[in-house]
Amino acid sequence: MELEGFQALIARTYLEKDGRRGKWGTFGWMVEEMGELSRAMRSGDDARMREEFSDVLAWLASLANLCGIELAEAADKYAAGCPKCGPIPCACRE
Repeated sequence: MELEGFQALIARTYLEKDGRRGKWGTFGWMVEEMGELSRAMRSGDDARMREEFSDVLAWLASLANLCGIELAEAADKYAAGCPKCGPIPCACRE
């Protein structure tokens, strides 16, 4: 699935509910999902990690919808390589 299509699907599915929750409420849910992703990563369980990555991506898309941000356009920042140093792979010092 393309990023644009995914974001549109999330909007059709959740935008009304997310709108009632608001930007900050939706952000809070996304942060909670990040915590669940962190725990899944520590567990090393691939299926659990995949599920939590999916949830984080969905909440990010929901938040972007509420903020009027197209994720595909935001991702363009990285299309030509590292936005700081330019190359692929990144050559920035840590």
